[in-house]
Amino acid sequence: MRILVADDHSLFRDGLTSLLKASGFEVAGEAGDGEQAVRETLRLKPDIVLMDLNMPVMNGLQALRQIRTAAPDTKVIMLTVSDRSEDLVSAIENGAYGYLLKSLDSQSFIASMRGLEEGKAPVSGEMTSQLLAHIAQQAKSSNLLDESRPVLSEREIEILKLIAHGLKNKAIAEELKISENTVKYHLKHILQKLNLKNRAEAAAYSVQSGLATPKTE
Repeated sequence: MRILVADDHSLFRDGLTSLLKASGFEVAGEAGDGEQAVRETLRLKPDIVLMDLNMPVMNGLQALRQIRTAAPDTKVIMLTVSDRSEDLVSAIENGAYGYLLKSLDSQSFIASMRGLEEGKAPVSGEMTSQLLAHIAQQAKSSNLLDESRPVLSEREIEILKLIAHGLKNKAIAEELKISENTVKYHLKHILQKLNLKNRAEAAAYSVQSGLATPKTE
């Protein structure tokens, strides 16, 4: 997994790069502003871009939109000091794969990065409830629970409940005594059936439909 680090504070950028390398990640390059982040993404084709929200020349959201258009296979994770729900929602709606706060300790940050290898979208814990609430509201207003939607199997409903409870694929597999690949297979079909984008929307569906209550701690 190759990573591009984009932040206008060189001291923070250097420290983050050192932490990533020490933890076994490959840092493909660095950028000091949004425009350079877009340019380096197109040149280096990294798997992940860790990008600050507030940067000169071009801010993080503007850069995010350009990267999502020009390099759709690259996942952009916002790494910022902003814990405002408005910034979180704007980032996710513009295609950010994750949203991490700079207040994270190094151990939690690296754990979030390692989770990417298992397909887990990294969102700082304190922001998760805000994101879930927003998605749930969107689901309600857009008739996400329309009766015309495909019927889910009992196994798919079980998995939806556990997703809403905050369990990851490995934990779900252990709970249901099935393989992790089977969980991934079912989750893929759940998203396809319900026309959802990710497990966050799946959790919101589970909550809105009354299947489960979210785990917010």
